[in-house]
Formats: sequence, C-alpha cells, structure tokens
Amino acid sequence: MLNLVSILVGIVALVLAIPSAIPFLGWGNWIVLPIAVLGAGIGALSSSNGGRNFCLVVFVIAVIRLSLGGGFI
Repeated sequence: MLNLVSILVGIVALVLAIPSAIPFLGWGNWIVLPIAVLGAGIGALSSSNGGRNFCLVVFVIAVIRLSLGGGFI
C-alpha cells in the first residue's frame, strides 16, 4: 500500500516537473524537490522499491534541471 502511495506522490511530482522544464519556469523544481523526497521517504517504508526508485528518478531530473538553469531560471 505504501508503495502505491509513493508512486502516486511521484506522479504528482513528475506532473509538476514537466512544465518546470520550460525556460523561466525552472523555479517550479523547488516545489518538486520536497514532494519527491516525501515520496521517496514513503517508498522507503514500503517492502517494495519501485515507488522509492521512481521518486528518486524524479528528484534527480529536477536537480539536473535546476543545475542547468543556475538554480532559479
């Protein structure tokens, strides 16, 4: 059950991260980061690793986008 919740939180984070890839909307990744960490934490409590890994991938995507934009662009 916690794995499903983690996947759902990861999907929400991914949906928020997609428009944040557009130039001048990169600040939206600062919203995505805590959501992805929350999902990874929930996924860590689960017996399965799928949701945790998905949230970590979304987190890495958001961090890479932030680093490309200098942290705010």
